[in-house]
Amino acid sequence: MSEKILVPVLGESITEATISKWLKNEGDSVEADEPLVELETDKVNLEVPSPVSGVLTKINSKNGSVVEVGADLGSVSESENKSKENQEIKKIQPTVKVDKDNLIDEDDKNEEMEVFQENVEEEKPLVLTKELEPLKVEVETKIDETLSPAVRKIVTENKIDISSVKGSGKDGRVLKGDLINLMGVNPPPSERKIKYGQEERIKMTRLRQTIAKRLKQAQDNAALLTTFNEVDMSNVMAMRKENQDDFQNRYGVKLGFMSFFVKASIVALKNFPAINAEIEGDTIVYKNYYNISFAVGTEKGLVVPVLKNADELSFADIEKNIKDISEKAKNGKLTIEDLQGGTFTISNGGVYGSMLSTPILNLPQSGVLGMHNIVDRPIVVDGEIKIRPIMYLALSYDHRIVDGKESVSFLKMIKENLEEPRRLFLDI
Repeated sequence: MSEKILVPVLGESITEATISKWLKNEGDSVEADEPLVELETDKVNLEVPSPVSGVLTKINSKNGSVVEVGADLGSVSESENKSKENQEIKKIQPTVKVDKDNLIDEDDKNEEMEVFQENVEEEKPLVLTKELEPLKVEVETKIDETLSPAVRKIVTENKIDISSVKGSGKDGRVLKGDLINLMGVNPPPSERKIKYGQEERIKMTRLRQTIAKRLKQAQDNAALLTTFNEVDMSNVMAMRKENQDDFQNRYGVKLGFMSFFVKASIVALKNFPAINAEIEGDTIVYKNYYNISFAVGTEKGLVVPVLKNADELSFADIEKNIKDISEKAKNGKLTIEDLQGGTFTISNGGVYGSMLSTPILNLPQSGVLGMHNIVDRPIVVDGEIKIRPIMYLALSYDHRIVDGKESVSFLKMIKENLEEPRRLFLDI
């Protein structure tokens, strides 16, 4: 009996997908619910499982093919799998008897191999520590004695492998000029050029095409403007350090920075509702719920899952949900529902070392907050110069419905709540 493998319902407004890759080949045995093929849509990748246990007998569409919802991808034969299992059982029965007769000899051989491996493992560190290390010290000492102080300084500061430099001095001694000549040596061509040639042409994935399309739409359709501020992260960092162990023991998750930024953003969004709104034609739709989108970089591109009803979550719930959703994103397990319904976005470029950026709106939203790296900077505190951990913040917004006064005040409120994070616990 054969069962068809059908393209499942992919979500609202999605009618087709691209076959990213088959995870099994024709003739392979499969278990029920085992992933067979990976489909790529405009928003997410998903795996289609086997309907039954059996053998994958037919593949109708190859990798790269575009298929519609309900299309027949192939079939799994349940009967062939059962007969194959029966054949395997018959073959196994006589081999068990043969193995029993030779069990003692095999054990003896295994014991001999274990003894041999133990001896090898014991000898390895003896060779390294007692023969090679002193030899290395002698070579380094000999090289140092032949170098002039100027050459020695250049070698040390630039970590030059002196053994690869051909000396032009007496008895092959390396001179300062020999090291300077290294600056004129042309580097070899890049490894990618050697491996793939002068240029590579790779078709964009559906996800990458969608990202490009939506980002361009945001620039074309919204009146984008960005305002900046800086925040002293001293108190947030002190609070995290003070409560980290207790928080982790109690809730089983680390207390990160994102929960503070989510909480601070919600406080500001409640005070400035236009930044939590969107435009539909000539109407402004104010959202009285707070679904915070947060950008996650994956191997396949940027995705923006949503933290639903974030205003009703505790610090612990926020951290748990962010961890779960981020893991789903990195493993390609996000669903359409995970990506829909966001009202405001937070993007953390600081994890990659970004000092400052101007984030682009995630349409149809009207605001996006950009976080950046934390760097010790000199600032004036009570008339004195202090070194404090500073993060630059950027708020990009749609100037069609958000005025400059609102955007600046919104960002200032986030700054104030982060610099006095206990306000977030007291909701003031």
